[in-house]
Amino acid sequence: MASYPTPSDSDHGDRTPLVTGVRPEILASWQRSQSLGIDRERPVLPIESDLDPDSRLIRAAAPVLSRLYERFSGVPVTVALADSRANIVDRWGDPAGLALMDAASLVPGANVDERYMGTSSVSMVLSTRAPFVVVGHEHFLHDLKELTCMAAPVRDPVGGTVRGAVNLSVPRSLADPGMALVLEKATERIGERLLELSAARELELTHSFRRAMERGGHAELDLGSGELSRRGGPPPRLASQERLILLERAVELISSADEEFAEVALAGSRVAVLRRRELHHGDTEGAAVEVSFKDAGGAGTTGPATVTAAGRRRVPLLHRPAGAAGAAGAAAADASAQPHSAGTTDAWLLLVGEPGVGRLAAEARGRLSLLNEAGVRLGTTLDLWRTAEQLAQIAVPRFADLVVVDLLESVLAGEEPPGGPLRPEAAMRRVAAWAGEDTPDGPAGGVNEPTGYPAGSPQARCLETGQPVTDTVVTAALAGDPAGRAHPVGFLDEGVHTYLCAPLSAQGSVLGLAGFYRRGRTRPYEQDDLTLAGELAARAAISMDNARRYRREHDAALTLQRSLLPHALPRLSTVDLASRYLPADTRAGVGGDWFDAIPLSGMRVALVVGDVPGNGMQAAATMGRLRTAVRTLAGMDLLPEEVLAHLDDLVSRAPESADDQDPATGTTCLYAIYDPVTSRCTAATAGHPPPALLTPDGRARVIGLPTGPPLGLGGIQPYESATVDLPAGSLLTMYTDGLLKESRGYEDTDARTAQLLAALDRAGPELEDVCDGVTDTLLPGGPRDDVALLLARVHALPEDRMACWEFPCDPAAVARARALTRDQLAAWGMSELDFNTGLVVSELVTNAVRYGGRGPVGLRLLRDDSLICEVSDRSNTSPRIRRAATTEEGGRGLFLVAQFTKSWGARYMPQGKTVWAEQIPRPDQPASEPDEQALLAMFDDLG
Repeated sequence: MASYPTPSDSDHGDRTPLVTGVRPEILASWQRSQSLGIDRERPVLPIESDLDPDSRLIRAAAPVLSRLYERFSGVPVTVALADSRANIVDRWGDPAGLALMDAASLVPGANVDERYMGTSSVSMVLSTRAPFVVVGHEHFLHDLKELTCMAAPVRDPVGGTVRGAVNLSVPRSLADPGMALVLEKATERIGERLLELSAARELELTHSFRRAMERGGHAELDLGSGELSRRGGPPPRLASQERLILLERAVELISSADEEFAEVALAGSRVAVLRRRELHHGDTEGAAVEVSFKDAGGAGTTGPATVTAAGRRRVPLLHRPAGAAGAAGAAAADASAQPHSAGTTDAWLLLVGEPGVGRLAAEARGRLSLLNEAGVRLGTTLDLWRTAEQLAQIAVPRFADLVVVDLLESVLAGEEPPGGPLRPEAAMRRVAAWAGEDTPDGPAGGVNEPTGYPAGSPQARCLETGQPVTDTVVTAALAGDPAGRAHPVGFLDEGVHTYLCAPLSAQGSVLGLAGFYRRGRTRPYEQDDLTLAGELAARAAISMDNARRYRREHDAALTLQRSLLPHALPRLSTVDLASRYLPADTRAGVGGDWFDAIPLSGMRVALVVGDVPGNGMQAAATMGRLRTAVRTLAGMDLLPEEVLAHLDDLVSRAPESADDQDPATGTTCLYAIYDPVTSRCTAATAGHPPPALLTPDGRARVIGLPTGPPLGLGGIQPYESATVDLPAGSLLTMYTDGLLKESRGYEDTDARTAQLLAALDRAGPELEDVCDGVTDTLLPGGPRDDVALLLARVHALPEDRMACWEFPCDPAAVARARALTRDQLAAWGMSELDFNTGLVVSELVTNAVRYGGRGPVGLRLLRDDSLICEVSDRSNTSPRIRRAATTEEGGRGLFLVAQFTKSWGARYMPQGKTVWAEQIPRPDQPASEPDEQALLAMFDDLG
C-alpha cells in the first residue's frame, strides 16, 4: 500500500483548491466539479426517501460492516454504505461522527455523486470501479478537508457488477494504510454474502418448483447426461449441442420480461417447445423453464396441446389433459395456473433461476458472441484505419453507444512503438469515431485530427498503467477542453455518461487507445466489461500491429521498387517512349515485372521487357538483379541473342546448396535493338510473348520471333534473333503476359491478343493515351498478374544528318578521311569540333589500317545532339587503352581519343567491329588550339 499524499506547506484555512500535492485524477475531478458549479461550502445533496430497508445489499452488508465498525472501536471512524447510484443506504459511527455527517447532509438517502458533492471517495469508486482513497486536502468540500476517506466497491461475484461502495472516514492524523486493506476484505465478504443470498433464493425457487412437479407428475432433465426421465414412457434423446442450445434459450427466457415460450428446431424434424413459468416463494421471485417436444409437421402424440392466447398467438400447454379437445379449451382459461394434478405430462424441467441471474448469463453469452464476431471481422484487411473502424463498428451498439480509436502518430507512420506504458503527452491521432449507421463519423467528429489527454483523465491513467480503466464523463465539464477541441462525448447529449478506455497493446507495446462510451449511467461498465474491452482491444491491437509491420514492409518494398525500376525513360530524338507498370498486389505495389530503355552507341536503343515469377519483395529483388545485368550486358553492345544467352548462364549457375534454386529461374525476357540509321529492329525472346507492331499504313500485327526457353531452363538450346524493318512512325508494343490474363481466372490468349491489336488500331498520336486505352480495354477491373507495358514510336535518322565513306586499307586513307570529315563538319556548322574530331578520325582510321585486316575501312559520322564518329574494319581484335613508355612511338592513340571525347567504345558485328567515339558540340565556346606541351605531358612515364 503506497503512502498517502500530503500537502506541501498548505494553509488549512485557505479556501482555494491546492494544485501542489494533488494527484492528477483528483485535479481532473476538481475541474469537473467546478465546471458543474458545485458550492464547496454548502452543497445541495438530493435525498432519496423511498429506500428499501430490507434490500439484498443491506442484508448482505449489515453484519459485515457492524463487525468492521466494532473492529475500530475507540477510533473515531464512520462507515457508510452506498448503493450503485451513490445513495447512502446505511451508516455506522459514534454519535459525534454521525452528527458530523448530519451536519454535512450525509444522511441515509443522500446522493454523494460527484455531480452534487464534488470529489469524494464514493464518487471516485463508482466512477473508476476500483478502490480509492481521498486525503483531506484532496476533498472538494471544505468541511471534509480534515478527513481521510477510503472507499472500496462491493461486487456481485456473479458477473462482477458493482452493487455499491463502502466508505470509511477517519481523521487525517489517524489514517493508516492498513485500514484500506481491512476495508477491501470487508467488501469481498459482502460480495460472498450476496452470492450466498442468491444461491439461497434460487434454492428456494427450485424447492417450490419441485413441489409443483410432484403435484403435476413432471419429470426431470439430467443436465449431466442429457437424459430425460419420467414415468410411463421412454424419453427423447438429446445431442450435446442440442442440450447447449436449449439451455441458452432457457437463459434468455428467464431474463426476459415479455417472452413466455419459444420453439427450437432439433434434428430429425423435431421441435423443442420451451415454456417460462413465474415462480414466487416469499419475497423471492424467479422463473422456471420447462421443455416438451413435438414433430415439426405436427404429427405424433408427444407434442403439447396449444391454445389461442391474446394477440392470436398459439401458446403450448405443458400438460395433456385426459379429456377431449374441449378440455384443452377449458385449460386455456388459466394458461399460467399451477400444473394440473391430473393427466399424463410430457414436460421436463430445464432451468430455474432469477431474472437478474438470467440476464447476467445472457450478457455473458452476448460477450462471447461479440468476441466471436471480433475474431471473424478483425484483421481482414492490412489497413490500420480500416481495422480501427471495424473495432468501432463491432462494439456499437451492443457494447457501447459511441467508440473512438486513437493511435500513436509513429504507429501510423509504420515506426516501431515505444515499449511499456506511454506518457499522456504522446502524439496521437484519432483514426475512428463511430456511433451507429445513422450517425457516421461526422457527428462524433475529430477523425484524422491530433488528440491529447490531460493528466488525471481516464485516458492518461490507461496509458500509464497499460490496463483498462472505467470512469464517468460529465458533458458539461468538457466545455473548457484543454486541447480546445470538441469532445466526442458531446455527441451523447448533456448529462453524465459512462466511459471505458482500453489500451491497444501488442508485443508489449501500446499502440493507442480504444474508448467506449455509454449514454447515461443506467448501464455502467463492470468488471466483466473491462475484461471484454481488454480482449477486444488486444485482438484489434494484434491486427493493427500486423498492419503497422505490413506498412513498414510496404514502404520498404516501394522504396526498393523505385530504386530498381526506371525513374524516367530517356528522351531520345529517334524513339518516343511511354510505359505503364501495374502490380497485381496494389497494396504492396511491387512485383517482378520490369521494362527498360537503354541508349546504345550509334544512336541505337535497346528495349527490354521481363517477367520474374511471383511477386513481392523476393520478385522485386530478383528483378533488380536481372535488370542490372541486362544494362551491363547492353553496355557491351552485344547482340540480343547474346544478351539472353549470358542471362541464361547467370541464372543457370549452380546454387550454393543443392536444394536451392535461383528465384530467377523461369524468368521470361524480350530484348530488342532498334537502329534509326537502318530503321531495323533486331529482337530475341526467352519464353516471352512477342511484341506487337502497328505500322503507319497498316493494321496492328504480332511480330513472329524464334521463341527460346525461359531463363534458367535453356540447357544447350541456343537463342535466336530476328530482324524486321520498321517504317518511320511505327509503334512497337512490348508487354508481359499479365496484360493478356483475364480477371476471371482463365485465359484465351488468341482472343486477348486480338483485343490488344484492336486497341492499337485505335491508337492516336499521344503515347500516354495509347497506354491508357490498352490498359482500360484489357484490364477494366485491374490486373490479375503484374503488368509491364512499353510503347516505342520509332523515327528514322534523316539522311542529311549522317555521312558515310569507305576507304581502302592504305595509310594514305588517313589524310583523305580527315579532309572529308573537316568538310562535313563545316557543312553542318560544327567547325568548333574540327581539331578534336580530326584527331579522333586520324587515330581510329590509322588503327583500322594497321590492325584491321586487309578489308576496307568504313567511316560514318552521325549528327544528333552529339557528334558520333564510327570507324569499322574486318578485325575482331578488342581495342584497349594502355600507358606507353617514353621510348615507345605508338600506344597513345586510344588515350588521346578518350581525352578528347565524351565516351568511346567498340561493338562487334558478324564480321569485324566498329569503334566509335562521341562528342558534345558546344557552339557557344570557340575552338581552342591544344597546348603541345600539355599533350606531351599526358604521356610522361610514371616511373
